[in-house]
Amino acid sequence: MIMVVGATGNVGAPLVRMLAAAGEEVTAVSRRITEVPPGVVARQGDLASLDFAGVSAVFLMTPPGFPGSVEAVLGRARAAGVERVVLLSSQGVGTGRHPAVAEEAVRSSGLKWTILRPAGFASNALQWAESVRTAREVAAPFGDVALPVVDPEDIASVAAAALLSPSHEGQVYVLTGPSLVSPRDQAAAIGEAVGEPVRFVPRTREEALAVLLGFMPPEVADSTLAILGTPTPEEQRVSPDVPRVLGRPSTPFTAWASRFAGAFK
Repeated sequence: MIMVVGATGNVGAPLVRMLAAAGEEVTAVSRRITEVPPGVVARQGDLASLDFAGVSAVFLMTPPGFPGSVEAVLGRARAAGVERVVLLSSQGVGTGRHPAVAEEAVRSSGLKWTILRPAGFASNALQWAESVRTAREVAAPFGDVALPVVDPEDIASVAAAALLSPSHEGQVYVLTGPSLVSPRDQAAAIGEAVGEPVRFVPRTREEALAVLLGFMPPEVADSTLAILGTPTPEEQRVSPDVPRVLGRPSTPFTAWASRFAGAFK
């Protein structure tokens, strides 16, 4: 059985769907879980309360500021017979922006592991859905700083591949989209998707920080803004890992915006 932690998230939900479609036994775990595909076992819980009985592989993510011990979670997994873990980390770990605690715990866990380091999610644009619906505008800092944002469906597809095949053991994959996209570019793509122009409104760093602090610890908010405003060359590099694993190009932001156009109408 494969356990997906964070099963209602932007990566977890499509991953559950993909694994179920592949005929796997899946347990979907989330703090708030209601609907899952047929045949999937739904469990309400979090990292501190996971029961790994009967589980052979785990897709693991740790929320920002997780207060518990990742080592303890992985120790319980190994003791229960789990063999493989796929960790959703972040590109910022590889560039030194974010702490490597979870990655270090996975590497030393004794389990077979794969680490995924995605760039910023295309789905982060959903934070603008209400302002696009009501005012046809997108407000963001660093309007012309471009990054290779990645479609969460691509992350889920790579995670599924790593959970289903031993060929990805010991690999660290940096997952990006196929091109650099700025917030101004994203606003234009959303406008194309909804069929009306969407205006870009510059926001200061201080204004953006106030928004992020509503759902992020201060250190994570600061490092996120550092990536958005002053990315390193590595953070602006388009990685070949999604095409290498999936055998197809990564998904452009325009395609993501078209798929989610209904959220912005």
